[in-house]
Amino acid sequence: MSGDMIITLLVLAAAAALFASGKVRSDLVAICALIVLVVSDILTPSEALSGFSNSVVIMMIGLFVVGGGIFQTGLAGIVSGKLLALAGANETKLLITVMLATSFLGTFVSNTGTVAVMLPIVVSLAMRAGSSPSRLLMPLAFASSLGGTLTLIGTPPNMVIRETLTKGGFQELSFFSFTPIGLVALGLGTLLILFFSKLFLSGRKDDSNASGGAGVNINELAKRYMLSQNLYRLKVHERSPIAQKIIRELNIGEQFGIHISEIRRKTSHKNPFFKTINGEMARPDTRILVQDILYVKGDFPEINAFAKEYDLILMDQGATEKEGESASEGYASTDFGIAEVIIPTNSKHINQLVKHSGFRENYNVNVLGIQRKGTFVLHGLKDEKIRTGDALLVQGAWKSIASMAREQDDVVVVGQPLESAAAMPLKHKAPLAGGIMLLMVVLMIAEVFPAVVSVMLAAVLMVATGCLRNMEAAYKTVNWESIVLIGGMIPMSTAIEKSGAATLISEGLVGSLGSAGPMAMLAGIYFATSFLTLFISNTACAILFAPIALSAAVQLGVNPVPYLFAVSLGATICFAVPFSTPPNALVMSAGRYSFMDYVKVGMPVQILLGVAMVVALPLFFPF
Repeated sequence: MSGDMIITLLVLAAAAALFASGKVRSDLVAICALIVLVVSDILTPSEALSGFSNSVVIMMIGLFVVGGGIFQTGLAGIVSGKLLALAGANETKLLITVMLATSFLGTFVSNTGTVAVMLPIVVSLAMRAGSSPSRLLMPLAFASSLGGTLTLIGTPPNMVIRETLTKGGFQELSFFSFTPIGLVALGLGTLLILFFSKLFLSGRKDDSNASGGAGVNINELAKRYMLSQNLYRLKVHERSPIAQKIIRELNIGEQFGIHISEIRRKTSHKNPFFKTINGEMARPDTRILVQDILYVKGDFPEINAFAKEYDLILMDQGATEKEGESASEGYASTDFGIAEVIIPTNSKHINQLVKHSGFRENYNVNVLGIQRKGTFVLHGLKDEKIRTGDALLVQGAWKSIASMAREQDDVVVVGQPLESAAAMPLKHKAPLAGGIMLLMVVLMIAEVFPAVVSVMLAAVLMVATGCLRNMEAAYKTVNWESIVLIGGMIPMSTAIEKSGAATLISEGLVGSLGSAGPMAMLAGIYFATSFLTLFISNTACAILFAPIALSAAVQLGVNPVPYLFAVSLGATICFAVPFSTPPNALVMSAGRYSFMDYVKVGMPVQILLGVAMVVALPLFFPF
């Protein structure tokens, strides 16, 4: 074993360990690995940078932009909402419709974007059908991955194996080369997911009974985040030094660690019949008046200290049985309320402190709590760092929450009203966006231009025709972390081949499995890829295994196509852990799933579907 091979394998092992830990950004890991390989003279600078000019990377950028146009014009929400509206209240029919509609969207646009669009619609539909959303959201995530197996552009691993075969001098895969085996995966996968989700998710607590115009169960949210246990009412009287003060001037958060969420204020009219009490969300520039009732969130010792400092009357706890209020009464009214939002993997808010995230400035909402992997963070929120998959409880005007629901790049509002999601009026650019995507597909099928040219043409048309407002909006649709990761990992496969590591690993596979025949080798490659995808991204896994699979097939003297498809399918069909794919992570908080929920439902589906794919691949692509 040469020195270059040892260094390459060590770099690969270190990168895989860091990917699996999740403590360092994946794009940073990829770039650092490249630097080590260049410094070690295993790769030249041009070889190290070649990944960023690779057609796979350019196509991925174009597809993000095309998908952004589909989402921004509302076309994806309209189509998926109309399809799901046909499902009715039958849970089985709804589950099948959710999966098929999601798979259809995932065939042409990114699975993360697909789930971001579908998630609020599915939550609303589940509640209206009297079903728990948690019974539908995990199948939703799995279906988005299955949809990616149907076409060339469905998932990055498909484009990776196409590039590997082309570089190896084999026939180029067409747009629909993936469809036959993808349909088998989709059909069987849907049945398996239906069975195991019914088996393990049907007993979950029903959290329907939605109330209010938000399409979410406000009382359920209030109880889940224990709002009533931390909400107190303080009344301002004439002698209080806080009267006529602006909230920003008081520095209450820094001094006491508490938060004023709402102010109830009497509004008087000449006619006594019109005397009423109005509520408004407390803002930094809100002026406190005499007789105001402040709804304050925090622990009792701090609340009591605040009341004594400013001579306030401490009333009973905010949600009182005396006044017939529910646990959420202090946080919701006809004008404003609470909602839960999920942080997707490409959100700009990831790794930002709550106080620097701009939720109040950009969305006009307050962050009241964070749900993270089944635990709740309710205190010290301003200094808490936002992480991928977090669920944030926010409070604001209903119109602010509705506006935030349209910002699907950075936040996903759960429980968006069905009327605004599915029955959205057709925006004038939506048909145009659909036509551009159809044109892209037709050009790729007819092979009028190279696939990358067809995708980039569609991306440019999305901007030129106004489906995306401008280039800045187009850049915002791109998940740059994924792009840098792919661009950085492609040269890693070059290093594996150049150092001889691919040959060494493939010779080991051939030596251990080759004597058992090509089918055993196919199973070995598929399940090795499937296992590694539990720990690192499916794209990185496909990039690493594709050259190994090609080399093993060549050494065995058989058709490499089924082996490359085994890599793509093994990397894509990954359901057993919540953080193996962005869609799995995205629905975890919204569905209130535990790690073991994914193991119980996803693991048997992944294994059984893997066995089926190993059996089916030689039927479509003979050895």
